[in-house]
Amino acid sequence: MEIIIQPTAEAASAVAAEIVARLLCEKPDAVLGLPTGQTPLLLYRELIRLYRKGQVDFRRVTTFNLDEYVGFGSKHPQSYHSFMREHFFRHINISQKNVHVPDGMAKNIPAFSVRYEKMIRAAGGIDLQILGIGADGHIGFNEPSSSLASRTRIKTLAPQTRKDNAKFFGGENKVPYHVITMGIGTIMEARQCLLLAFGGKKSHAVAGAVEGAITAMNPASALQVHPTVKICLDKSAAAGLQKADYYRWVYENKPAWQKNC
Repeated sequence: MEIIIQPTAEAASAVAAEIVARLLCEKPDAVLGLPTGQTPLLLYRELIRLYRKGQVDFRRVTTFNLDEYVGFGSKHPQSYHSFMREHFFRHINISQKNVHVPDGMAKNIPAFSVRYEKMIRAAGGIDLQILGIGADGHIGFNEPSSSLASRTRIKTLAPQTRKDNAKFFGGENKVPYHVITMGIGTIMEARQCLLLAFGGKKSHAVAGAVEGAITAMNPASALQVHPTVKICLDKSAAAGLQKADYYRWVYENKPAWQKNC
């Protein structure tokens, strides 16, 4: 687990974008696992900027999104299909046939979840899974107490998660109760994971995930046993880390060629 602390969310997102860009340079047909929400927006903007400069190419890239709201079709304005189109996909040269987002309108969610796992395997597995983290430590929509071996499935959102998302829906009463999400076990099978966290509200969850015990009560803590994880933080999100100065020292003193590998 490598902890990369930057002064701002913009700077941390730029580092994350360099990590993605290097992967796509080395493997143009890479498979990316993608998140939604406020956290990855700066990363997507930076990747779009790099694409427009001709520094990154998405023509052969395949993507799998982490989650989708149950009952939301791909054209629903609050669906994650719409989110990804608006904030990322329509701005780059990715092929639509290579884009995968869970089907919130699936009539048989367990059967769809099995198919989604099979699609990931058929694509060769996820090369780089990008993640955010909730204030309670959730990754994807794997709320605290989720099995650390869980697979893609339906989940009921915790009250705090619904409150956190209320601003996107015009009120908590409009937030769905259920989602389809990749499981923690699914996430852990990615060859690399890249987690982003910004702001003081995430500092407690980040500290627990990085320096605390591995526990289902902080789902992101499972990443401690993944062989290749990078965590890009701004100063505020890193505020709870006891060894923050050490993490900064390690990153600043790495060989230049190794920094964004």
